[in-house]
Parts: sequence; structure tokens; C-alpha cells
Amino acid sequence: METSIIKSQAYGKDRVRVVRVVRHADGWQEIADYWVCCLLSGEQFESSYTKGDNKLVVATDSQKNTVYYLAKTLPAEKVMVPEVFATEVASFMVNKYAHVTTCHVKVTTKPWERMKFDNKGHPHSFYREGKETRWTEAFVTKTNPPSADKTTVLVNSGFYDLEVLKTTNSSFVDFWRDELTTLPDMPDRILSTKVLCQWKYVSDNLAQLQLQQFDAIYAGVKRNTLDVFANDPRAWVHASVQSALYIMADRTLNDFKSVDDVYYALPNIHYFPFDLSKFGLKNLQTDAEVYMPIADPSGYITATVSRPAKGKL
Repeated sequence: METSIIKSQAYGKDRVRVVRVVRHADGWQEIADYWVCCLLSGEQFESSYTKGDNKLVVATDSQKNTVYYLAKTLPAEKVMVPEVFATEVASFMVNKYAHVTTCHVKVTTKPWERMKFDNKGHPHSFYREGKETRWTEAFVTKTNPPSADKTTVLVNSGFYDLEVLKTTNSSFVDFWRDELTTLPDMPDRILSTKVLCQWKYVSDNLAQLQLQQFDAIYAGVKRNTLDVFANDPRAWVHASVQSALYIMADRTLNDFKSVDDVYYALPNIHYFPFDLSKFGLKNLQTDAEVYMPIADPSGYITATVSRPAKGKL
């Protein structure tokens, strides 16, 4: 007889591909293109693991159908913003099923960009570049199950694979040295990274949370990231990736009071000057013009930055 216990569990449907088109009367159209993952959890699901009892299992196919149903029936403004759509799906699940304690919905999107001709957006044509991936996940949890009259909502949003590079104005000097150190001071270098950034909202009021300007916050976090990377001298002159990370996150926390904390992961994608001295050519230090990209290994810098006292919505 089995004696082990279920420590945690969740199940659902992943990679649900859904596209919603909004058609306005004047011919202007909008598009949202999502990958959706929906996971349910609750104590009463444990018997499906330990006893093979499926009576309370909401089929993953039903969860998939729910995503499409809500994509059609919700007002367009609740579908076109990933954070709002994720919270709507999660809230629907915990309200519909008394035995569901938490619904976790993750929405990933690579946005389509509207084509422009003569500086005017085309009403219904779009293109997609190799840009970063935007994502969000919502956790809606009953605070007094099985009733859903009170819930807490946690939303994580972010982007990854935002690849950036600068050819100068980045240094790494005055670091710890010992007998295992071979890296010289680098007063000027190519700096490149592939940014992963995540920020968090927490609320016990779903309607109030959905009023947040999620698209504007996403654009603002990206703008802060790029501006610090390219322009802020405090981040790079005799500093480090760590310094830039902190300044990026601090800007976002000051710009958006509803954001509780900000996480970055910044791999340092190395470009080293290639030594051409054997060919009688100078290509090191201030003479460097030809570089060899090094894929592995790479530096990896992470941190979560928050306010001294958590902000509340």
C-alpha cells in the first residue's frame, strides 16, 4: 500500500493557441496571438493521483474549450491585454468550480507589428520581427474555499529574449583579484545580453487590478531597460552589469507604483578581441576592431529589486 503524500499538484492544458481579431466598423482591425497554459489545483484533486478517482477532474480539453469560449465572449478590451485575459480565465475557473482552489494561467505572445506606409498604419496588415517574447501569468486563489467570494490575485508579467548590444561605453575594472584571476581590466568593451525581465502585481481586488495600464507598463519597463543600457553613464562607467540591472529596476519601481518588485536575468554574451599580433596587426585594447563571439561559457547576473516597504494596489 502506498504511503507517500502529495506535496503539491496542478494539472491542465498547455500551449493552447488562440488568435483573436477585433474588427471595428471603420475597417480598422486588431489582433492578439497567444499561447495559453491553464492549470488547476485544489485538495480535492489529490484522489485522482492517489486513488485513480476522476470524478472531480475537469478535463484538460474542457479547459482548452474555456479559453476559446472566453476569447469569443469577453469584451475585446479584456482579451487584447494579456494580463487582463489571464486574470479573466483564472477567475472564471475558480468561480465556476467549487473544488478548484487556485487557477494558474500563463499567456505568452510575440506581438504582431502593424505595417506602416507613408507613416500611416495599415488597417489590417501586420508583420513580425525577431523581437522579444512578452508573457504574463495570473494566479487567482480562493482565500476561503470552497466559496469564491474572496480571492487573492498575483500577476507576474515580463519579457525575454530582448537581445541588445553596445560597441563602447562599457567597462569592467577594479574587481577582485587572486591567484586564479586571468581576466585583465576592461576599460572599454563590447557589451551584449539577452534580457529576461519580470515584474509583479499583487491585489485582493481583481477589478481594481485590471484597471492597471498593463500595456503602458510593459512599454515603460522595456523603455527603461533600453535607456539605461544605452545612455545611463552610472550603469557602465567603471561599473558593471550588476549596476545597470539595479538602475533599470529602480527606475521601473519609481515610475510604476503598482509594481511590487522587478527581477532581471542578464547573461553576459561575450565578444573578445581576436589576437592578430602573430600577423603583425594590433587588435587588442584600444586597437580592437575585430572580435570573436564566445557562446559558452557566459556570465549570468540576476537580482530581484523591491521597495523597502511593499506597495499595495
